[in-house]
Amino acid sequence: MNSMPEAARILVIEDDADILKVVRFELEEAGFAVITAVDGVTGLTTAREENPELVILDLGLPDLDGAEIARRIRKTSDIPIIILTAMDAISTKVGLLEGGADDYLTKPFEPAELVARVKVQLRRHRGGEVVTLGLLEIHPEKRLVRYNQKEIRLSPKEFELLNFLARQPGRVYNREEIERGVWGSDLDDNSNVVDVHMANIRSKLREADGYGVIRTVRGIGYALKSQ
Repeated sequence: MNSMPEAARILVIEDDADILKVVRFELEEAGFAVITAVDGVTGLTTAREENPELVILDLGLPDLDGAEIARRIRKTSDIPIIILTAMDAISTKVGLLEGGADDYLTKPFEPAELVARVKVQLRRHRGGEVVTLGLLEIHPEKRLVRYNQKEIRLSPKEFELLNFLARQPGRVYNREEIERGVWGSDLDDNSNVVDVHMANIRSKLREADGYGVIRTVRGIGYALKSQ
């Protein structure tokens, strides 16, 4: 397992002073630089001005709902977001992931588990971890894709698109999310660039017998099969 570079900047948005103290201590002990905010408005401003590499976000903030903060951050950034929530319902967890969160922990949680999840998300975001989904392998650092041990030669944008879908295998991303995540902004309403790139990726996967790796949800978007 790769070690993380020192002093990755983590923003913690949490209004509970005791939880904030513990989380900050554990992260700093693990070698991270920690920035904090105790409400949503300050958290959004800090996220914009301080450029953290990861956000830890409490769901129940006093001013803005944590899910709304995650959605706003996701509009302009693909940094990992880990949600802390006291709600354990499956529907809540699914809603958080669909709303842009990369992971979540239910309170009460073990601080060591939070630190471990932070490291996993940073490795994925920085490209230091191989993503394996059945016979599909994505090597972000090398920008390499294999299916059933056969290398799939993708263009830079095709690779970015496949790697974007691999952030949350099984999740259906709509075209607007894909455009922002891969191209950095919404494209023209009449543009079919996402569909063209997706068709190219599928064609190349089929040559390696990778049928069905990408799933189309008609009228919504695309998903990468989770296995």
